[in-house]
Amino acid sequence: MTSPHDAAEAPRGSARAASAGRGDSPSFHAMWTSLHGIGRNAASGGYRRYAWTQADADCRLWFRMQAEARRLDVETDRNGNQWAWLGDPTAGDAVVTGSHLDSVPDGGAFDGPLGVVSSFAALDELRARGVSFKRPLAIVNFGDEEGARFGLACVGSRLTAGRLTKEQAYELRDADGISLPQAMEAAGHDPSTIGADPERLARIGAFVELHVEQGRALDLSGDPVGIASSIWPHGRWRYDFAGEANHAGTTRLVDRRDPMLTYAETVLAARREAELAGAVATFGKIAVEPNGVNAIPSMVRGWLDARAADQSSLDKVVAGVEAEARAYAERHGIDLTVVRESFTPIVDFSHALRDELSRILGTTGKVPVLGTGAGHDAGILSEAIPTAMLFVRNPTGVSHSPAEFAAEDDCVAGVLALADVLEELACR
Repeated sequence: MTSPHDAAEAPRGSARAASAGRGDSPSFHAMWTSLHGIGRNAASGGYRRYAWTQADADCRLWFRMQAEARRLDVETDRNGNQWAWLGDPTAGDAVVTGSHLDSVPDGGAFDGPLGVVSSFAALDELRARGVSFKRPLAIVNFGDEEGARFGLACVGSRLTAGRLTKEQAYELRDADGISLPQAMEAAGHDPSTIGADPERLARIGAFVELHVEQGRALDLSGDPVGIASSIWPHGRWRYDFAGEANHAGTTRLVDRRDPMLTYAETVLAARREAELAGAVATFGKIAVEPNGVNAIPSMVRGWLDARAADQSSLDKVVAGVEAEARAYAERHGIDLTVVRESFTPIVDFSHALRDELSRILGTTGKVPVLGTGAGHDAGILSEAIPTAMLFVRNPTGVSHSPAEFAAEDDCVAGVLALADVLEELACR
């Protein structure tokens, strides 16, 4: 049995996940083993699979090899998303599954990759069952879902759905000042082609994304697999606190314009506002200038991630944090600029598709339906095509961390659930 400390290693016993008659096959285990070392940082045990880097290229090559080994037609679309097709991609009404392979800084092994690996394993399962496909089937690897490099999540799916324009994408830059088009070009992709892809979306009849749960609802209910109901509204706001650089040893406290103080008070304010609204708010990224041990900062930039179950609650949190930050800034002589860098409204997944998943998977008992505060490509695409999500139990609720974990039997249950769904949607 794999422990959370070995979460990146292949879950033993998951050979049962893709097999004739639900028997025994090494499909899932072999894929997980071949993928788990790519982009893994030896010191932290976490993953650094950032968009348009070598680790990303290695993941893309892995995806292509898995697809070609299954005699699937592979293509990379104008926005850098990878598609592996069974059947005619232009026929329309296709059933699509998949997720992403990139990671947050030192992220876990399961967030994203579990959905991609499970999709290939589910196809193996269906072929072993001997089913005939009546609709085209595709497995997708969406690019830059986590936004770890350029600061905006779900870039590949946002571009495809027209929720990020080419002009906006061209303005994205990483910490080294490299623009998104420069990074894409360096990786061999033509950035001039990026943009909305309505023709592609028009060919898709349903998209089902499997993902490890990023909470403990399934663990608390005792269910290995659940169905998503909705995604909380969420966004990212950049706070720029501008003060005055000075000597840390010679500048009297009363003479300082220290933006770090205002930033620190704002972090505490975010926690208070979130607690009052029953929401979550996090300052998880910070940039300091000049970033010297013996220097009072001239600038502190902090990024607020805020999420809530409804729009009204989120608005209260965001407005409350900004109001308190401005009051602190005025008190300390700090100039404050707040920029909303991204926002995703509440996503209520297609009721018809969600109900269909409940019917398919509910033959042996009721399958839990749960909301989530985490964003996903399925949420971005939901305005354009019917989308749904399956969650696999996370026994600790830990995610975006090397300790992220899903047990072997639950990975098996997820693959089989996805196979059942795909069989009903694509083969009936």
